[in-house]
Amino acid sequence: MTNTASTIRTAVSLDELLAAVRELRISGRWERATNLLDATDATDPQARARLAVAAAEVALESDWFGGTGLARARLGAAEKAFGEARLDGRWDLDFLWLRHDYSGLLRADGTFRAGPDGKDPEALAALRHLAGLLRDQAPDAVRRGWAEMYLGLIADNLFAERASAPAHYEAALRAGESGDDLLSREALRHLGDHDHDHGDHARALERWNRATTLGARAGTVPGTLSMQMLLAVLARDTGDEAGAVALAREIARWAGAVGAVTTEAQANGFLAGEDPTAPPAAQAVHPTS
Repeated sequence: MTNTASTIRTAVSLDELLAAVRELRISGRWERATNLLDATDATDPQARARLAVAAAEVALESDWFGGTGLARARLGAAEKAFGEARLDGRWDLDFLWLRHDYSGLLRADGTFRAGPDGKDPEALAALRHLAGLLRDQAPDAVRRGWAEMYLGLIADNLFAERASAPAHYEAALRAGESGDDLLSREALRHLGDHDHDHGDHARALERWNRATTLGARAGTVPGTLSMQMLLAVLARDTGDEAGAVALAREIARWAGAVGAVTTEAQANGFLAGEDPTAPPAAQAVHPTS
């Protein structure tokens, strides 16, 4: 395959290109990652399908953190490329659809709305069913762990079944510890949410500190900022209002600088006295990020 810029054409390894795109995506450089993928000319249908799936994943994270609306079109393009390539096994693409539909149900009307109220019961059931299939059909332990993670998130945030979610997060954490810092970070983040809700601030701090470290090691800039937001919440809860405010101000500034508008809004809300972990209308909202 070639990467094209003006009249210069450079041959690059597909695996190396996708690894670079992954690092750009995780670091929050979604536009740069997308431009790199779009500038790549691949003649092999299977290579084009892999590029399209990568572009859809970039769009998903841009939508989540950056407030864009790019993922559905990119997922449609990935479906088309996948069909043309006649590839066997579509786990990764189906998982992206799961993430997209989860986000759509959680962020109805552009705002976080936890729980099943006002949502299509069939859509909720279908999403949970898909997550279960992805867990059962996962080709490796890490992918199975990601499916477990979403089974927990779906139970927690869409069905308001708080008691059943931690077991899924624990399974995800075990899988993450076998080779995926981002999965471990995600599981620790949400296990810490439950500790926090139960008033165990020491355990929440332990988990959230570790999650922040793992996210930073993996290179996730927006994800690390969102973890810092939770540490600000804990600082306020334990009486360190000055520390909480100082940290939140920096989070708002940094998040705004990198285009992580969701985290920026949370930080500004926190500075105005809001608690980003507080459950609205007696429902828990602990979105993944």
